[in-house]
Amino acid sequence: MKYLSLLTLILVISCSQKTEKSIEWKSIEEDLQTLLIQAQDGDTINIPEGNFMFKNPLILDGVANVIFQGAGMDKTILSFAMQESGAEGIRAANCINLVFRDFTVQDAPGDNIKITDTKGIRFTNVRSQWTGEPSVENGAYAFYPVLCKNVIVENSIAIGSSDAGIYVGQSDSVIIRNNEVYHNVAGIESENSRWVEIYGNNAHDNTGGILIFDMPGLTQSGHTTRVYNNDVISNNHENFAPKGNVVATVPPGTGIMMMATRHIDIYNNRIHHNRTVGTALASYVLVEALGAEEGSQLDSANNKINAEYDPYPNYIYFHDNEFKNKHWFPTLENDFGLLFLRYFTFNLPDFAMDGIMPENEEFVMCLSNNGEFSFANIDAANEFEGRTTDWGMYACETGSIAPIFQ
Repeated sequence: MKYLSLLTLILVISCSQKTEKSIEWKSIEEDLQTLLIQAQDGDTINIPEGNFMFKNPLILDGVANVIFQGAGMDKTILSFAMQESGAEGIRAANCINLVFRDFTVQDAPGDNIKITDTKGIRFTNVRSQWTGEPSVENGAYAFYPVLCKNVIVENSIAIGSSDAGIYVGQSDSVIIRNNEVYHNVAGIESENSRWVEIYGNNAHDNTGGILIFDMPGLTQSGHTTRVYNNDVISNNHENFAPKGNVVATVPPGTGIMMMATRHIDIYNNRIHHNRTVGTALASYVLVEALGAEEGSQLDSANNKINAEYDPYPNYIYFHDNEFKNKHWFPTLENDFGLLFLRYFTFNLPDFAMDGIMPENEEFVMCLSNNGEFSFANIDAANEFEGRTTDWGMYACETGSIAPIFQ
């Protein structure tokens, strides 16, 4: 196997600018770009310890079994704060079995790391962040694999995304485990993806902790997702997503949210102190009504709805989770929060559903062994007239609908 390393380069050019903390930023851009352009199957590309500034994206295309690695998450820092061309910091496409590990990437004008049409992608021990305060000016996604298969994101950190910290879209066979995500609008988001495992993560201080969405107009619908053994704590950050984006409808104070998806198994999570709702189950019908302004992301999605798209969630198995909430009032910055304040004052729901049911099939949901938790069906389909806090019709024995997940 050919072994490439920037440690072997003769010249490292130091930039004249330093930060207030006197970090010395260096340029290795030309040499690294050359290594990436010339990369062959099986290469390992090593980035040395240091702080490196880039003006253009780093691109890999059409290679297999390539490892891109730094000297450590806190030792190798790749910054795109001065980027002049392109949107992504790191971009890869049409590859097989890529590994990214042991570095930090930050401050790209668009997505920090975007991977498309790749079979086999692994992120381990990577920090992807926007420095400074969370802002609508930040890029959308810290980790952004889309149209991929066999995806692993593990032992990594995502900070400051104006959409989702760890996002996986239209992908199959996904593992998101043992990560920390905070100060994002959505900490972790699985969208239109299938056979997804989300476990062992710490999602805190986002607007919403973990989202599982299905949107219209995309290449596939999602299904079969398990979310377990996560800490979903105090996701009460203000929503700083660009107006009109889907995640702009997520209320600050949301732990877990499911929308228009099916075959979902959520268990053994600690869902604590999310001030508006611990877990929300919604149809696309409701989310569309809240945010589909002309020219918005939802408006664009509506124009792509076809006969195959199902806007209703179904086959939901929610069991053995732990709820706590020290907050008395929901967010007042969102219609959901105002609704809960009006109808469920001093009894904010740990689990809330919109009550908009599938039109052509039976709705199946199992709630089991979640301790003392509060429930709300807001009956949005009937202008909240039939709202209820009684979840008895969804109570079931653990395992009674397990075959739907097989």
